Amino acid sequence: MVHSIPTFTGDVDADELGMTLIHEHVFVTDPELDVNMPHPEWDERQMIERAVQTLTDLHARGVQTVVDLTVVGLGRDVRRVAEVAARVPVRLIAATGCYAAETLPTFFRLNGPGLVVDGPDPLVELFVGDIERGIAGTDIRAGIIKIATDAAGLTPDSARVFAAAAEAHRRTGVPITTHSHAASGGGADQQDELERLGIPLDRVVIGHSGDSTDLAYLRRIADRGSYLGFDRFGMEHLAPDADRVRMLLQLLDAGYADRIVLSHDAAVFSRVTPPSWRAEHVPNWHMQHLFDMILPTLSDAGVDDATLRRLMIDNPRRVLTGAD
Repeated sequence: MVHSIPTFTGDVDADELGMTLIHEHVFVTDPELDVNMPHPEWDERQMIERAVQTLTDLHARGVQTVVDLTVVGLGRDVRRVAEVAARVPVRLIAATGCYAAETLPTFFRLNGPGLVVDGPDPLVELFVGDIERGIAGTDIRAGIIKIATDAAGLTPDSARVFAAAAEAHRRTGVPITTHSHAASGGGADQQDELERLGIPLDRVVIGHSGDSTDLAYLRRIADRGSYLGFDRFGMEHLAPDADRVRMLLQLLDAGYADRIVLSHDAAVFSRVTPPSWRAEHVPNWHMQHLFDMILPTLSDAGVDDATLRRLMIDNPRRVLTGAD
């Protein structure tokens, strides 16, 4: 069990994490494209100010901690986010990992044990170094590992990321969270692979589980010990919030309150789905949405304050620390 958690602004005691959004992004970028094909909506200074305002607004809604799951493959830049973290009252937690749902970047495909450039696996070196020493030459250490599969399932490259994440977990005890493809039952396949690699499934969040309306599938994941990530509220281009709420209420009624975490998978800026697109197509996909609409809806449906506390405070703390 971990008693303190690293954040962008220093370690904090587990009991101080408070209300936590466990799956968000500050900035999702593409460094190569940003150099060669700058996005017209990206202005670094403007977006830093927007991030400061967003996170300050979250604190006014009671949020004390936000987990930034932006990793390699999504344009992670901890120095940029550190500038935001130093100016806001919420704590930010950094992640390590690699977002390679199908194919790794060329460097990783050619470097590693038995590959063209034979040697230690740089994925393991990256993940463990981020956790134990700090990210990109800073003293900002990662508090969670992010990995991914999607509709293609566990490809050879994504399997290598899973193996590296498992090794990093064994060495450090840091939890694992995933991007999963709920429509194909990908979360169960992720559990199979992580269990095969020796990872205790109660240290795993199966991300994007809330995209599913298959109650049996969701119960199977929770029954094996993992947390269900209902972490895309507002992403109505993938699933209506009404469905997410309906499934969440069914799971709560069935006794799974201690196996669910809530979040948005939102970003202050994402090159993939830029602000103008979000404003037109998914206007509720932002980090305040849970507090403005979803939690009140749950309360109106009869979910009591103790259960909401479990979803927003106790369960994220248990994920991050391994505590009961």
